[in-house]
Amino acid sequence: MRDRIAVVLLVLCAIATPATAQTPSSFEIAARSRGTPDIPGLNMVWLRPWTDLRHAREWRNIVVHQSEGAVGSAWRNAVAQMQKPDRRGVAIWIETDGTVYWSTPEWAVPNHLNRGNRNDNKYIDNSGTYQQIDNDSSIGVEFVGNYPNVRKPPTDAQIAAWRVLVRVLQARYDIPNERVFAHNWIDYKDRRYCEGCELARIARTQGIETAQQIAPAHQAESSK
Repeated sequence: MRDRIAVVLLVLCAIATPATAQTPSSFEIAARSRGTPDIPGLNMVWLRPWTDLRHAREWRNIVVHQSEGAVGSAWRNAVAQMQKPDRRGVAIWIETDGTVYWSTPEWAVPNHLNRGNRNDNKYIDNSGTYQQIDNDSSIGVEFVGNYPNVRKPPTDAQIAAWRVLVRVLQARYDIPNERVFAHNWIDYKDRRYCEGCELARIARTQGIETAQQIAPAHQAESSK
């Protein structure tokens, strides 16, 4: 009888406390907060603060861009975007030193896509992207500094910031890896290079490595 009672109690405890229930990490709490949170591993300049997530646009995709802008142009472009959110541009700008500028309110829609007009399957299967990846559903991230050589890759500092930032965006808006796109994957762009392709691949292949793990390691390396 005692053994039966013990088994019943164990079953009841298992039902009352599901194995999947987990306490959110400090990183996840920061990624889902409002205002201007301090996010480890990111030097974020907040031109516009985060709103309550209930009032943010339902972003379903992340699109990576590379601007033919000179070194130091991220700040100027971000300020212009802040002043006119729906102009040609993006919500987030990343300078060559890794500084990230958040330039628009979360409900604003910058103009950064051509409605997903690529349908040649050159880089990815476009059956699920053609005319489906648009400005209303996609938050854009722009990396500056490849002027005058468009084939110039992002800097190490930009890549380090991106590894954290993309996980922040994914945690905040519940965006899976397969919804991170390079601009060249979904729109016909400059034939001289594949805009955003390597950065999108990095985001999609980070696997289980989270920004919470990346950030302390990056900070330790920077302090040497």
